[in-house]
Amino acid sequence: MDPAAIPVPPRLRERLTVPVLAFGGILMAVMQTVVVPLLPDLPRLTGASPAAVSWMVTATLLAGAVLTPVLGRAGDMYGKRRVLLGALALMTAGSVLCALTSDIRILIAARALQGAAAAVVPLSISILRDELPPHRTGSAVALMSSTVGIGAGLGLPLAALIVQYANWHVMFWATSALGAIGLGLAWWAVRESPVRSPGRFDALGTIGLAAGLVCLLLGVSQGGQWGWGSASVVGLFAGAVLILGLWSWQQLRSAGPLVDLRLAVGRRVGLPHLAALLTGFAFYANSLVTAQLVQAPVATGYGLGLSIVATGVVMLPSGIIMLLFSPVSARISTARGPRITLAVGGVVLALGYAIRIVDSTDLWVILVGAAVVSTGTTLAYSALPTLILRAVPAGATASANGVNVLMRTIGQAVSSAAVAAVLVHHTSLLGGAEVPTLHGYQLAFAMAGSVALVATAVALAVPSDAGRERAGAGATAPVATAKGA
Repeated sequence: MDPAAIPVPPRLRERLTVPVLAFGGILMAVMQTVVVPLLPDLPRLTGASPAAVSWMVTATLLAGAVLTPVLGRAGDMYGKRRVLLGALALMTAGSVLCALTSDIRILIAARALQGAAAAVVPLSISILRDELPPHRTGSAVALMSSTVGIGAGLGLPLAALIVQYANWHVMFWATSALGAIGLGLAWWAVRESPVRSPGRFDALGTIGLAAGLVCLLLGVSQGGQWGWGSASVVGLFAGAVLILGLWSWQQLRSAGPLVDLRLAVGRRVGLPHLAALLTGFAFYANSLVTAQLVQAPVATGYGLGLSIVATGVVMLPSGIIMLLFSPVSARISTARGPRITLAVGGVVLALGYAIRIVDSTDLWVILVGAAVVSTGTTLAYSALPTLILRAVPAGATASANGVNVLMRTIGQAVSSAAVAAVLVHHTSLLGGAEVPTLHGYQLAFAMAGSVALVATAVALAVPSDAGRERAGAGATAPVATAKGA
């Protein structure tokens, strides 16, 4: 049954569009984080090795990285709502599979299905551009961008509570129910955008991008475990360079490329993509380090010895802050332009890490520092899609934002590897076991803060005229073909 057949007042549908899409974005982030509290116990629960269990995270990362630009392009061509519903359905199906099995092979495959949800945010941002009036677009896009942090902040304590007091499968049944609700709401409340970009889907480009990204991200994510100088990792990086090089050549020659590289490397689009990579790196270090630091034993001299549930509660304010500051970010972008918002976000991120370097032993200082980092992340993340929307034609918004989210993902993967490398090289013995030193954590903070400042410089290099046109109304952008939904 077509939801258009269900009588819904136009104004009510318009009011529901933003919260429903935001709920989908939060669900995506929740699905990515709920497995984290389970990781220490999954080898015992599934009978699998710790190396195999780690693929429950890696599979989601790889699938999300590959599918985000692919589904973004498919949304521009075949309908953003249609592809959005497909992504939400795959996410929910993956959660149901996780709830039904303890077989690590099926669990990994199910988590790969959930990776499709990474495309929800760029698809939703494009729908908002197409459907909302100009005066509501900025705040709605800012909220949608912040759902990544909001969902991550909510997902960890939710999962920790369920894991501590119920069977671990209950957690996946809960996320399955939430996914079904999100899918039903999106089917009912979200209209199909009439803005389309006609052409033939680039299957060869999709295969090339998938192969190149798998080689790149697999090498980055497994380098610490396999050895950065091992034949496997070196081979993966060499393969990534070769495949992505050939892919770039094919994309430049294609009449209907998966990714318009000529547009993507221009300053108005390429610099926001670079800033997304750097901001993703800087943001992710906060989540990685804070969770480890507060759970470290008190005997280390800096650790607080908190439980998983307490750690989740400590991370919760970050998600709330991202929710509260998203409208502030939109106001700054309206008044000063999104490039200034992005630059301010980078400075605030660096300030948050400076606080963490000064003191990471008192809980209240940790909370303040993490809150400042979250504020900077909100400013930066909400400005990035606005810069993209104002620089690309209406028929390419989903694919362009998909690439921007992909760059964030690559930044997070590199951040994870870099933080792990720093902490591994700065350890001390405690009870016969090696644990990271406080100096190691401070170096990780300094590294993330420095990257945030580089992101600020990149933001200021974005051409100032990138914010003159309203999203979707770029004077120099080609006119997209509109079709009836």
